[in-house]
Formats: sequence, C-alpha cells, structure tokens
Amino acid sequence: MPIQPVGDAAVEGIVELEKAYADGLKDLDGFTHCILLYHFHESDDAAPLEVEPFLDDEPRGVFATRAPQRPNPIGLSVVEIESITDRNVTVNGIDVVDQTPLLDIKPFVPDFDVPSDADTGWLTASKSTIQSKQADDRFLR
Repeated sequence: MPIQPVGDAAVEGIVELEKAYADGLKDLDGFTHCILLYHFHESDDAAPLEVEPFLDDEPRGVFATRAPQRPNPIGLSVVEIESITDRNVTVNGIDVVDQTPLLDIKPFVPDFDVPSDADTGWLTASKSTIQSKQADDRFLR
C-alpha cells in the first residue's frame, strides 16, 4: 500500500457503498477525482501526539503529519475516479487498507481544495520522495 495516493497512482481499488447510499453517487461521475474520508480502524488506540512520519526520521507533532495514529483516527485521500457502477466507485491511487470503514465521499474541486499559496512545512526540507514510499507496519496495532 502506498503511504499517500501519489505514491502509486496505478493502485486500483473499489469503494463499495451500502445499498442505502447508492443514490448519493448520482452526478459524481462528472468529476475526475474525489476525496475519501475514512476511519483508521487498524490504528493503535493509543495515539501519541508525536510520531516519526514515513517521510522523516525526526519525531513530529501528529497534526503536522499524515500519520494514521491520531487522537481522532480519520483519514483523507484524494483519488482518481475510474468508473461508477451501481454502488461501487472504482478509483486509482488509493492508499486505504482493505475493508476500511468509509465515512464520506466528496468531489475534489481544485478551485476549492488547492490553495495557490500553500507551504509544506517540514516536508519541504525532507530528503525523501513520496513517490517511492510504501507503507510499513509502524502505525498498525
């Protein structure tokens, strides 16, 4: 599993909704990408406030990382929509553990979701490259 969707854009996955939510997918097929919000159900319940993120070897504040161990274990991924059929959304670039509980799907809208003046904090100085990183088990319980 890549540690972020950009880590391997070719990873395909299927987001399967319960039948009761299938009608909510209407018109999502007009978007190229969507945001998945989900529960980190495999993360340790004891969430440290400092973690060593995948892209660094220095402890960082959990809120300055994308680490899955969090005080409120909610994840976010931006993925490419490949197709939508009935209650299934086939996506590319997914970085979510199989059977992860989905909380919500939102359309990705660059005008809303990509600030033009964003800085990336400590990641700017990181010598690592996200495109080559795969998840290890440091955050699994």
